[in-house]
Amino acid sequence: MTQERANKVGFETRAIHAGYEPDAMTGAVNPPIYASSTYKQDGVGGLRGGYEYSRSANPTRTALEGALAAVEEGERGFAFASGLAAEDAVIRALTRPGDHVVIPDDAYGGTFRLFDKVAKVWGLDHSPAAVADTDAVAAAIEPGRTRLVWVETPTNPMLTIGDIEALAGVAHDAGALLVVDNTFASPYLQQPLTLGADVVVHSTTKYVGGHSDVVGGAVVVRDHDLAEQIGFHQNAMGAVAGPFDAFLTHRGLKTLGVRMDRHCDNAERIAAFLDADPRVTEVIYPGLASHPGHEVAARQMKRFGGMISFRVAGGEEQALAVCDRAEVFTLAESLGGIESLIEHPGRMTHASVAGTDLEVPADLVRLSVGIESVEDLLADLDRALG
Repeated sequence: MTQERANKVGFETRAIHAGYEPDAMTGAVNPPIYASSTYKQDGVGGLRGGYEYSRSANPTRTALEGALAAVEEGERGFAFASGLAAEDAVIRALTRPGDHVVIPDDAYGGTFRLFDKVAKVWGLDHSPAAVADTDAVAAAIEPGRTRLVWVETPTNPMLTIGDIEALAGVAHDAGALLVVDNTFASPYLQQPLTLGADVVVHSTTKYVGGHSDVVGGAVVVRDHDLAEQIGFHQNAMGAVAGPFDAFLTHRGLKTLGVRMDRHCDNAERIAAFLDADPRVTEVIYPGLASHPGHEVAARQMKRFGGMISFRVAGGEEQALAVCDRAEVFTLAESLGGIESLIEHPGRMTHASVAGTDLEVPADLVRLSVGIESVEDLLADLDRALG
């Protein structure tokens, strides 16, 4: 399906058809896995379809990248070996030593580590700000130095909601670009580029891949010049998705819409259950009217997602016990797969922010709600809460 045609059809149609036409020779409806590192040239510089070396481009990856651009309604998509590789490419391409970036004050631990332990040594400064507070983000910007305003919405793991359109205005007024990590929402529930963002990043390991069987990342941009910069760094740095990884990720993307609807159905039931349970002191889910970002989320998201965080009576000891007692919910890091996961952020995914301003509460439990029978998930949580 051409990009022009993709712009005229629904999300699910784009996810299934964009980026690839059935094979001209065989009619294969799925992109082949091109397990080739190099390509025969028809004379020096005579490239077939622009392919010369698979770090620069691979037909299987090209199909995925076209589909990613279509579902995010962007100009171009880029597939990487991991979400952090995608983030690193954005940082290297769009900032220089001496520049400054505003980051979420409850960012994903790996993102914080990348800025604080890697990019900072390179000479890139950062300041945290609450993404739900547009004024705070504006105040954190350093005029003339801030190149990127980097937000997650919802954030990981506190599920804070940032107003993408308002944040884009703040960033652009300061001459900066807005980068949105759209991993938690997925392209099905939210398209930041249509709300004014300049760059979208994903850990495609999560909802896009959706089956906990492949690690990957993505960048999608809406501007041709930004695309050229990201594309140059993708090739120069080389942290690209391999052909089999691209195939698995693309296969997952095709069912994203139907999976996300089930994730949301289950999460809404579970959030309501936890919200009414006296063993739980707070439920953090954008779909609840009590969530501070509920109205903004309702405006910019199709639904509220499959991620829930909650705090338990009894403190850290009880939070750890809940994680240990769960059976249908698997105790594991990551998220976004068809199976439900439970974790203790303070000891697991966010251990790298312990002792910093981004430290998460010790009594916090995070759920990635899968697509199992919801009654089984509810019974498992009831038992785990003790």
